[in-house]
Amino acid sequence: MNHLPEFPAEEEVRYRALQNLDLLGEGILDVLVAGLHDESWRVRHAAAEGLQRLPRRSEVAARLVAVLGERGETGARNAAAEALAGLGGSALPPLLALLGHVDPDQRKFAADILGQLGLRAAEGPLVLALEDPDLNVRVSVAEALGHVGGEEAARELEALLGDPEPLLRLAALEGLTLLRSPPPLGVVAPFLDDSRLRRSAFRLLGLIPQVAATERICRGLASPSRSVREAALAALGTQATLVSLRRGEVESVVRAALRQLPDAPQRLEEALEGEDVSVRAGALLAVAALGEVSLAVRVAETAREDRLLREVLATLGRLGTEGGRVLLASMADLSLPARSAAAEALVDLVDASSVTSLCVLLEWAEDDLRAGVVRALGRTRSPEAARPLVDLLGEPSMAGAATRALAVLAGSRRDEVLALLEEAIVARATPAAVMALGRVGGAPALPMLRRLARDADPAWRAAAVEVAGEVDGEVGREVARAALADEAVAVRVAGVRATGRLGGTEAGALLRSALQDEDLTVRRVAVEAVGASRASDRVAEVERLVTHPDGGLAVAAVRTLSRLGRAGPRVLRDAAGHPDAEVVKAALLAGALTQEGVTLAMSLLEHSHWDVRAAAARVLGDSGGAECLEGARRALEAESDALAREALTDAVARLSRR
Repeated sequence: MNHLPEFPAEEEVRYRALQNLDLLGEGILDVLVAGLHDESWRVRHAAAEGLQRLPRRSEVAARLVAVLGERGETGARNAAAEALAGLGGSALPPLLALLGHVDPDQRKFAADILGQLGLRAAEGPLVLALEDPDLNVRVSVAEALGHVGGEEAARELEALLGDPEPLLRLAALEGLTLLRSPPPLGVVAPFLDDSRLRRSAFRLLGLIPQVAATERICRGLASPSRSVREAALAALGTQATLVSLRRGEVESVVRAALRQLPDAPQRLEEALEGEDVSVRAGALLAVAALGEVSLAVRVAETAREDRLLREVLATLGRLGTEGGRVLLASMADLSLPARSAAAEALVDLVDASSVTSLCVLLEWAEDDLRAGVVRALGRTRSPEAARPLVDLLGEPSMAGAATRALAVLAGSRRDEVLALLEEAIVARATPAAVMALGRVGGAPALPMLRRLARDADPAWRAAAVEVAGEVDGEVGREVARAALADEAVAVRVAGVRATGRLGGTEAGALLRSALQDEDLTVRRVAVEAVGASRASDRVAEVERLVTHPDGGLAVAAVRTLSRLGRAGPRVLRDAAGHPDAEVVKAALLAGALTQEGVTLAMSLLEHSHWDVRAAAARVLGDSGGAECLEGARRALEAESDALAREALTDAVARLSRR
């Protein structure tokens, strides 16, 4: 029956009409309650959502409770229950009153919805309702207590485990699992023999942090029933999350149980392909315990479920180098999530025999996976890995990862790595080899770095200057000082960066000329170096750059002054008047925790750029006081940009609570 005669007959039109209603209009409550009775579930759902957004929530809740009593209107009653569950605390009083209704059907509705609300205030009344004369009501009450929580709820549910009624025992087991409040092992274990309660008992058993519970769970792994095996695996998956259990002890028990099952690998593969995440988590633990290398690919594919990624990596790590070889041989056939997990795991699963396969993988792997493959090459401890890593220094996107991998490889193959790096430098392969040489070679590489700092090619000079300070501070200052006067911008930038990193009492004096460099990039890096070296003697020059026409340079100046604790009121005012919005936002961030910053934020609520207004609103929300509330409200009323309105709405809400 259609209770919306003013709407057209088409379902889609009625649905859209309810969505577009003015929720402040006259008679809107009646229209939406009528919408709960529509023949279309989509229209009923739209009505329920609209009711949840209405003001006067207590009045809405009362009307919805009245709909629950309309026998024969199943769709309307279910939609009313949905709406009540979304009203939060406003629905609590009428629902608690409904627990005392003469009709058990109404009492059951009340218990179900209270469970969906999950409010602790319902715990006491629900406990009293466990004495209801109607079994269906008592079962609903027991289920609701599992969602509501509390110590009293846990005690009462545990007491229900001794009730003669199976439905109540089942609800109690499920409720205690939701509350993560397991009774002693001796109380739970007998339920494993009851086919009606076994699955729920296993779930609860998984919450008991005892190896004895693991042993009892493992008996289920041998069951001929797939449902029992999956329940046991789900329990193991839960146990794997208990920090009070030693994983090694759990795996030892699981391993002993699985070795008694000839078809254990097939059963675990079947479980890994299932839909239940908790079952797959338990299967991963079992594969790790058994060390079943044949399942490496299936384990990797389980990474398609994001929630299991950590367990997938832990399991792959337990499969050792043999598992690594299986993964390497199958990489081309894996899904992208599985390849990502496998590439990360391979870092700990490779050995000298893996180099050829890793190099082949580098030729076709996706860019975001290649870094993992490069890391793995560095862990092979093989001299054969050195050359492909040195070759990768010529790829800008891989140079950093290759340098780090070479440093790791040098731990076992230092001479081979250094020889190839020196060869690459002599052959003028790539300046990145200079960076790698410094980081791998250490002090013995300093003579070559000094020579390269005077090289004819600016790129090679810059690389030597960048890395020399990482090897030796005094040598680094020496080559950096010379680099500050170099004719090439790239070399001067390298010298400035090195000076900032090395710091020292002379840093400020050395950076003085760089702050006046004709190249804006050098000047910007010099400003950043002032902050990195804490060169407070250069503050005056940096302050003057706050108003520089170049926005990037001005932003760097504001950030450096903030880092040095010198972004005072004058600096903030100057930056706030800059034509570049990024400089203004930098000023807001610099003053965010100060009263001057709050005052600045208030003055910028009418700025011409929406992102500045949004940034100002965020500062007020974080640091403003109640005195800012009225100004924020006025700004919200005048704001036309959606994102700025969102920031202002949040700021008003936060300021209202102060």
